[in-house]
Amino acid sequence: MFIRTAPVLAPTGRREVAGLGQLERAVMDALWDKAAADPQATFTARDVATSLPKSAYTTVLTVLTRLVKKGFVLQIRDGKTHHYLPVSSRDEYIADLMHQALGETVDSGAALVHFARTVSDDQAVVLREILGRSTSLAESGEQE
Repeated sequence: MFIRTAPVLAPTGRREVAGLGQLERAVMDALWDKAAADPQATFTARDVATSLPKSAYTTVLTVLTRLVKKGFVLQIRDGKTHHYLPVSSRDEYIADLMHQALGETVDSGAALVHFARTVSDDQAVVLREILGRSTSLAESGEQE
């Protein structure tokens, strides 16, 4: 029997992005890496702990419990065993942080201009491609 513990969404429909501490980020990185390697799998605290040899199993378990409460991790109970999945990908988390940062500025346009001026050439190419694709989709009335 599986019981899922779902994250709480903000009124905007987006997950509130709380900062991650160093250990929380290490646990999330381990979980994201495992999920990327096997997208259909769920992972126990022991699975995650094996990726963090300097952290005790009980520490990883405590951090996973905190991450469930913060909405970063989905907990699935199967009998006495708990399995964990990241709620979103690492890239989605970073995008959420960027949205949060833009929401905290008085002039998001100025922040975006500054950001665009400071990205690498490779990142600028990606931004141009994405914005060009988004613009042509909007003009044609299609959705991505």
